[in-house]
Amino acid sequence: MKTELISKFLEKYGHEPTANYFTPGRVNLIGEHIDYNGGLVMPAAVTLGTWLCMAPNNDNVIRFKSLNFPEEREFPLQSGYTKIGPEWYNYPLGVFNEILKKHELNTGLDLLFYGNIPIGSGLSSSASIEVAMAYALNDYFNLGYEKIEIPLLAQKVENEFIGVNCGIMDQFAVAFGETDKAIVLNCDTIKHKIVDCNLGNYSLAIINTNKPRKLAESKYNERVEECQTALNQLNDEIKLNNLCELNAEKFALHSHLITDPTVLKRATHVIKENDRVNLAAKALNEGNLTEFGRLMYASHQSLKDLYEVTGIELDTVVDFCADYKYVIGARMTGAGFGGCAIALLEKGKEEDFTKELTDFYVNRIGYPAAIYISEIGNGASAI
Repeated sequence: MKTELISKFLEKYGHEPTANYFTPGRVNLIGEHIDYNGGLVMPAAVTLGTWLCMAPNNDNVIRFKSLNFPEEREFPLQSGYTKIGPEWYNYPLGVFNEILKKHELNTGLDLLFYGNIPIGSGLSSSASIEVAMAYALNDYFNLGYEKIEIPLLAQKVENEFIGVNCGIMDQFAVAFGETDKAIVLNCDTIKHKIVDCNLGNYSLAIINTNKPRKLAESKYNERVEECQTALNQLNDEIKLNNLCELNAEKFALHSHLITDPTVLKRATHVIKENDRVNLAAKALNEGNLTEFGRLMYASHQSLKDLYEVTGIELDTVVDFCADYKYVIGARMTGAGFGGCAIALLEKGKEEDFTKELTDFYVNRIGYPAAIYISEIGNGASAI
């Protein structure tokens, strides 16, 4: 891949790059709709991701080009920038804007991006681009940012420059990922621990439903509001900063305070899902992939029945996986209402799995899903 990209860079710019970087996408293995409730998530970096090749120029401009998008843009090197339209280059441009608040860059740059993360799939292509740009600038110009500062900077870009009110999980996972490791991240404190995630005889199958995610944003905001309602009602009797300060046992003592049955379902999912992350970390540390797979299925069932964010497409994928004997666990990952599911698939069964799932999915949904096989890989790095 690196050799091919260098060739493409030469073709587009007339000279070779002087630095090359890779930043992965991510999946969340378990712990869904927990981040805005102050709880635990378990993301891992995947081997799909974003490549960035770059070289200085003498023209005092920043040139953005991509092998994925036709839009190209050139900006003069200046002290700050504002978002321009919806185009892809706003993500790296926002990183320049943030870094230029503290640092002066003394040369223009020619940039070429390429990614093999399916756009809009929920594997965090935007965070991958942002962290790639921040990591590259920090490394190339020796800006002195600590590792933890890179995802925090990228999150700030997403929140303030792009205008998406996301949490820290995506940027953190693509910066801190490690091969055959998962990250247990406390979204309230940003404290984290690395847990073994050697999948042994299994690969990570990523199944993109290819459903347009039109409902995701509005329903996401609705779920945030429902969780806030639950928190407010619980605070009539106990003092909490977020729902995930309760475990299931303590929640049972106070759940009578939540008067709306729908809101109670949402809160119940959050509390139990947070507990599932701890159980999943224990299972992985013990090498018990069967138990981890069971927890994945339980997570999906909760997201379907209690949180109601799955939809027929994601449920169809997980229904197939539950009956396919070479899969030991599957669940939706991301916000839901489309996007991706993940499954632990026995190695050597990829071709059969792809064919049978495709037939099953097309028969029920009417169009095919896209299936990718990945390992759990490293975070941002120079290559």
